[in-house]
Amino acid sequence: MSHPHSDEPHKRELLNRRHFSFRLNTFFFVTFAVFTVLIVRLAILQFVEGPSLKEKETRLGYKTTAIPPLRGTIYDAGQKRLAYSTSTQSLYFNVDKNYTKEENMADAKQLAHTLADVFKEYGDTSKEKPLTAEEILKRMDLTGKLNYVFVPRLIKTGLTPKEIAYFLEHKPEYKGLDIVEDSVRNYDEDTVAVQTIGYLKKFKGVRESYDYYKNIQKNKDTLPDELRYLDYEDVGVDGIELMYQEELRGKNGLKRFPVNVAGRIIGQMELTKPERGNDLHLTIHKDIQMKTEESIMKTLEKVRNSSDSLESAPNARTGYAVAMEVKTGNVVTMASMPDYNTNVWKNGSISPEDYEKYKFNMNNGTIKAAYGPYDDEEIKKHPNSIVYLGSTMKPLSVLIGLQEKLFGLYDNYFDGGYAEFGRKGYETKVWNSSRKSFGYIDAAEALRVSSNAFMVEMIGKRLYSRTDMNGLEVWDKYMEMFGLGVKTGSGLPGEFAGLKDYLSEAERNNSQSALVYSSFGQQGKYTTLQLAQYAATLASHGKRMKPQFVSKITDGDGKIVKQFKPEVLNEVKFNDSYWDIVELGMSRVNVHGFDGFPYKFYRKTGTSQQDVGGRTIENGVFIAYAPAENPTLAVAVVVPEGGYGSYSAAPIARAIFDAYDEAVGLTGTPRKATPPATTE
Repeated sequence: MSHPHSDEPHKRELLNRRHFSFRLNTFFFVTFAVFTVLIVRLAILQFVEGPSLKEKETRLGYKTTAIPPLRGTIYDAGQKRLAYSTSTQSLYFNVDKNYTKEENMADAKQLAHTLADVFKEYGDTSKEKPLTAEEILKRMDLTGKLNYVFVPRLIKTGLTPKEIAYFLEHKPEYKGLDIVEDSVRNYDEDTVAVQTIGYLKKFKGVRESYDYYKNIQKNKDTLPDELRYLDYEDVGVDGIELMYQEELRGKNGLKRFPVNVAGRIIGQMELTKPERGNDLHLTIHKDIQMKTEESIMKTLEKVRNSSDSLESAPNARTGYAVAMEVKTGNVVTMASMPDYNTNVWKNGSISPEDYEKYKFNMNNGTIKAAYGPYDDEEIKKHPNSIVYLGSTMKPLSVLIGLQEKLFGLYDNYFDGGYAEFGRKGYETKVWNSSRKSFGYIDAAEALRVSSNAFMVEMIGKRLYSRTDMNGLEVWDKYMEMFGLGVKTGSGLPGEFAGLKDYLSEAERNNSQSALVYSSFGQQGKYTTLQLAQYAATLASHGKRMKPQFVSKITDGDGKIVKQFKPEVLNEVKFNDSYWDIVELGMSRVNVHGFDGFPYKFYRKTGTSQQDVGGRTIENGVFIAYAPAENPTLAVAVVVPEGGYGSYSAAPIARAIFDAYDEAVGLTGTPRKATPPATTE
């Protein structure tokens, strides 16, 4: 008989074998499953995600550095360079401390002395005098007098190879300094239409203060590398430099370095060269512009020192002129004087000394308010560049009067020297200049003698009295059709639309006084460009042309990218007989400075009055267009505090006509200058 537990070891062995077999099978199954997942995952990586991962690998394996583009060139109408760029290396200082603290200021002064020693030792002293510590400290602009804190300060441009090598070798010692591959903007030393062309600043300094660049900065991550703006690149901030920023800029170049996971360069650099910006070809003609500027300054000097009571204008310090081709709208000269040399903005910044010296000359007074060089208290006593039109308004006043049937072609008016308006018993008198009376005159004669009384009685008062229309709305409609009180369409940044003072006068007093004063040019302040567009609209008998400043855009190879054509903004129709009456009067206006002018021409002088600083001042204004038979050029001149426009503004216009005639030709063929008369 066997023992009951004698077979238990055998059973346990069988059970253990079964457990081992199960575990082994489980292990192989899990291993198989893991390898299956790995193989599937590898297949997905290889065939599905492979291309995108390869792209990431490539991107992560390279370090990219952008090279700023070389800005395009700006030429005048005769292919003369007015603005062009050259490459260089520059040293910039970043304000990264609070320099109102004494210890930080001490550090800055020490840095300035150290830099002065470096420039003296490693700079090229044969080409320029080394910067002193005092000069360097001023360029640091530690108190933010000229720039925001975040704007990098240019210390020196045109670094020598030795200077570059020194700063790169000692980079840890100069954490606040950066060497930047820079583009220097060079401007014609003859200072040609400088406010119209504009200037540049560093992108880092304007990206938060200019709406245009705010938007670019906001969307920078959506742009490809070649289009992203760089902190230290120069960008346009005024005039044509800003207006055509995108065309002039070009595209960044790229340096690509292969790097390992530690960020170290492990191979050869790949270079994509910067793409040069396009070139602009302006309608402005340097020769005409230079003669315009010269004439303004000479005329200002003359009237300030004249002993002739009619010519004398002792406070005439500024002058503005625009000449516009009647048929094309091309602006051939635009002068805001006195001007300045925009090379003071080289590398996108200006020294404190230059800023103080030229701050009154930077605004373009032909399109916005500009003042003469007066201190803060004195400036309140003088007008800016935007003035009433005075009697230059009267040709349009007469056209409105005829068109609206306020009087007939041959109606006469007795001019007793003044006109009255207002409630009976409380009338206000409006006098002619020098209180002259002219007897019986028609519309053409009223223009010749510049009768204020005629304009008040025959136009201002009658337009107000019309019951079938709102006279003020009618007046406003005509002003805008001739470009007064609306922007000219030029596209120049910062252009002012003018002031419709007749609207505020109507609210303050009444519509009658607004229309009365408007009729002889005392209720609308407009820019010189608006005045030129107005004159050109008169010359074309009602076609308001868009002012053009660029004739074409070309690429670096000279291929035309864009060609600009004349553009009519609006057109107003008048009976030919109305134009005949107006131009008959304009042809007879007495004017100085046009003796010997070889063409018949139409003109109107103006002496606009305004109250400034508790006193009444008179501004010289003048418009003209020639030749009369087939007008080619319209000219407008404004001389604040210039007195009679016939003396202060008309001679400048004559110089412009002569310059255009010599360079282009008022009849299509350049005319040789008449040699000055000689005496024996």
